[in-house]
Amino acid sequence: MRAETLSSMERYSVQKVIGEGSFGRALFVWCKSSQEKYVVKEVQLPKRHSELENSRREAILLSRMKHPNIVAFREAFEADDSLCIVMEYCSGGDLLQRIQQQKAEQFCVDDILRWFAEMCAAALHIHDRRVLHRDLKSKLLQYH
Repeated sequence: MRAETLSSMERYSVQKVIGEGSFGRALFVWCKSSQEKYVVKEVQLPKRHSELENSRREAILLSRMKHPNIVAFREAFEADDSLCIVMEYCSGGDLLQRIQQQKAEQFCVDDILRWFAEMCAAALHIHDRRVLHRDLKSKLLQYH
């Protein structure tokens, strides 16, 4: 990622913080030019050069993951000591939110099997590209 080809957070209007963790934070944003909704994942850039290059490589890797069951990558750029990864917005939330909304009512078996098949298809897609996802959890599984 070279500086002259990168865009910036100025292209987006931050609406709210939708997640925070040890990685950084996730922001719900609007693209100012298109009015489309996105999520920007802000990750603090490491100080060590080798770790910095690993973060940049991870963003490039994400940009190559094109699959209907993987949240789509839009762009990545660096701003204020952070790596900003712009991803599609999944209005349905994540699997953890869906579980919490369901409360005491059981899920339909067909839904569970479909979600499991979608997760497996996404994992197969990244594994076929010799990438290992080390942190697969219900909070990462998104709904459109």
